[in-house]
Amino acid sequence: MSSISIIGLGNMATALAGRALAGGNAVEVIGRDPAKAKKMADAVGGATVGTAGVAPAGDIVILAVPYASAAAVVSGYGDALHGKVVIDITNPVSSDFRGFVTPDGSSGAQEIAKAAPAGAYVVKAFNTLFSHVLAAGQAEGRPLDVFIAADDAQAKTRVSAFIESLGLRPLDTGDLSMARALENVALLQLGLVAHSVKHTDFSLGVSVLG
Repeated sequence: MSSISIIGLGNMATALAGRALAGGNAVEVIGRDPAKAKKMADAVGGATVGTAGVAPAGDIVILAVPYASAAAVVSGYGDALHGKVVIDITNPVSSDFRGFVTPDGSSGAQEIAKAAPAGAYVVKAFNTLFSHVLAAGQAEGRPLDVFIAADDAQAKTRVSAFIESLGLRPLDTGDLSMARALENVALLQLGLVAHSVKHTDFSLGVSVLG
């Protein structure tokens, strides 16, 4: 199993921590408010509490913070992330939910990778799952699909193994430039919520025919 550090204390962080612990992984939670971090660790049961700004204990570091602060968080940790796999779960969606705040031709994950130190491996994953759907782990009796994108093959292998430990199915979409497509999937989901499905009790996945 894996050693995981989760930076952030929101709903996605809580869902990931709960599933990771259930899958036998070691989990550290990190937040700017130590009291809130301890409360989250107690709620999920079995997680340790790290210190914001101190080198994360996990070999895999999950960025479960808003996109607006993600690059700054990564930059702040600097060389403490050397050798670690950094999972970006963010969606850099504009406030009108019609586009992105990232430069044309780039993605949130690629911008975060620019802020990461040499020797850190950024992987896009989990950004197409709503937190309560992720916490449930299944949709109509089948494991949820988790789309991943990264430039480093070994990092993708490690993240895929972690995803499988959560009882989910990893699907490799290609190199990190594909993160833009995955962020568009999240934008598509927001459009479905606004215009047709009208709720967030759904997930998008792949059914292989034949």
